[in-house]
Amino acid sequence: MNFIPNQARAVIEMKRATRPGGVVAAYVWDYAGEMQMMRRFWDAAAALDPRAIPLDEGRRFPICHPGPLTNLFQSAALGGVAVRPIDIPTIFKDFDDYWRPFLGGQAPAPSYCISLSEDRRAALRDRIRATLPAGDDGSIHLIVRAWAVRGSVPQSRS
Repeated sequence: MNFIPNQARAVIEMKRATRPGGVVAAYVWDYAGEMQMMRRFWDAAAALDPRAIPLDEGRRFPICHPGPLTNLFQSAALGGVAVRPIDIPTIFKDFDDYWRPFLGGQAPAPSYCISLSEDRRAALRDRIRATLPAGDDGSIHLIVRAWAVRGSVPQSRS
């Protein structure tokens, strides 16, 4: 849903293509909250570099909250609209296991990370490392949350 320019129109089209009594559903990552891997990254990046703030998916995608998702589906006249979290435990073997995906250059966070000078990247890495909850064995246990939304198409369409 985040990358659809006209989200309201997309939900209306999903409703149109669904039989009466059927279910329309979607999910979005909770970038602003419990997508903890990304939240730790962007919080640290924003603290070190104001240029990182507009790149943060948590700011760029306001739909990533229960209220806006509920409103989106209700505005399409779907019934029984419900939003619920899907929490996925995400365990990293150690800090390198956590950090490595940010060095790939694909997607906003890795693209931002590799655009930094080596010194600035090291400062970002160190700041993130200081905030992560590492266990005695070095493993890092985080949550990745998505918000799932669903609504039903009325039996008789009006």
